[in-house]
Amino acid sequence: MNLTPEQTKIGKENFADAVGLTRRDLLKGVAAGATGLGAMYFGYSELKGAPVKTGFVGTGDEGNILLTQHPPAYMDVVAVADLRPSNRERAFQGDPNDDRIGLVRKLGAAAAGKVKVYESHKALLAAKDELGLEAVVIAVPLSEHYSVAKACLEAGLHVLCEKLMCRTITQCKELIRLAESKNLLLTVGHQRHYSVLYDNAANLVQTGLLGEIKHIRAQWHRNNSFPNSDQWRKTDLKESKEDIAAMANVDLKEFGYTSIQQLINWRLYNTTGGGLMAELGSHQMDAASIFLGKVHPLAVQGFGGRNFYGVPGVGSPDKQKDDREIDDHVYVTYEFPGRNYAQAPEDLAVVTYSSINTNKFEPYGETVFGSRGTMIVKTEKEAMLYKEEGKGSTGGGPDQRLWVVSNAVSGGPVLNAYETSAGPKVAAGGADWSANISRGYTEEMEHFCYAIRSHGPQYYRDGKLLPVSEGGLRCPGPVAMADAIMALTANLAMEKKKRIEFRDEWFDPKSDAVPETDPQVVG
Repeated sequence: MNLTPEQTKIGKENFADAVGLTRRDLLKGVAAGATGLGAMYFGYSELKGAPVKTGFVGTGDEGNILLTQHPPAYMDVVAVADLRPSNRERAFQGDPNDDRIGLVRKLGAAAAGKVKVYESHKALLAAKDELGLEAVVIAVPLSEHYSVAKACLEAGLHVLCEKLMCRTITQCKELIRLAESKNLLLTVGHQRHYSVLYDNAANLVQTGLLGEIKHIRAQWHRNNSFPNSDQWRKTDLKESKEDIAAMANVDLKEFGYTSIQQLINWRLYNTTGGGLMAELGSHQMDAASIFLGKVHPLAVQGFGGRNFYGVPGVGSPDKQKDDREIDDHVYVTYEFPGRNYAQAPEDLAVVTYSSINTNKFEPYGETVFGSRGTMIVKTEKEAMLYKEEGKGSTGGGPDQRLWVVSNAVSGGPVLNAYETSAGPKVAAGGADWSANISRGYTEEMEHFCYAIRSHGPQYYRDGKLLPVSEGGLRCPGPVAMADAIMALTANLAMEKKKRIEFRDEWFDPKSDAVPETDPQVVG
């Protein structure tokens, strides 16, 4: 949805005003509080005790973002491990002219020089006692999440693993059960659970401000049709060529890879990466579920194909020679339960998702279409809100500002509009929460360390994780498994060319039922 600069400005001010008026008390607390923004929003405090001694396994693209965003007041990075020499160097030096700054710029040369370096997670775990290691952050290719996380849990370490949780749901359930049996924390980096922007956006939806939600449209569109524009193919990079030469004698099969090319370009293979739904779509299905009240979907269907890379003569001359396995275009439709689904099974909310490789005209994000308003969340950094014009209303659409008033009948908030020349209101409490929006990486790591220090051995009660209301993790294993189920079942629906209904037992960690072996799916 392409808006003019003025319409974008109006939408952002509308969103900020609505948040300010619906969350007045919270914003006042943020303005007055001594702790950081994430702490105020997500219910944790400054760390009591020493920072948690943590090792990072995987220091590539995502691992380096996490290293850059890690909170030193909560987390003491004592070691890093990566199979690739260039990634080990990158952990310290970061990327020039990029937001991945590396440990030297993050901590200073002296402090960064104390961080130990290992060539694999196995070597790091062998030194865990010497390091005083308490926790690990895992950012290796998806296919190795399970094996690395399992080894770390078995070694008695708390685990924060990057998304997607695992390559199969069977693996997800095994890790959840193992963490519980060891009384260890297992959380997954779906950072939208710790995004202040998404928390406020979800709150507006849950208060009923947008009315009935019947459709959410999500997309993550990119254009890789130009030569050398595919950021997921890295074999020809200088660093990759150096790694290929340096690792000629490394037995990669020991770590789950068939070749150095598969390790470097892991996102391009179904076995190691899981495709567009696992790598991109999982983020946005997570967001849709949050907007709809963290409910599970009812069914999914879709289409996926190698519509560009698999077509001879399309794009540059060597496109048809591309050896990737994953689809380059996916279009998926989910059916979610509506607000009144329990009483009326026909009450559904439909979520559509598309990810393509040949056009990026629209930025990635989500648009929530409500009967009273429309909300656009763009690139995880900004949100816009617009009133829906309707019978008896005083206008709406992208050119009008709005304010929030109380509904005399329901007592809940409703939107009203006024002329754009009137100017925006100041958010209640005076807190500029929207400045320098964090994507949630720092907050998820802060809360992970806070939980380790604050809960002591009380991570579980009666066989269940502590609830969020008592400081429990916002994206623990069962929540992250639900995101994996949504993404991986969509892959199965596209592969099998069928509509698949989700089963409740798939989402139950204690049940052995999983989509990848369910007769209705694979039969």
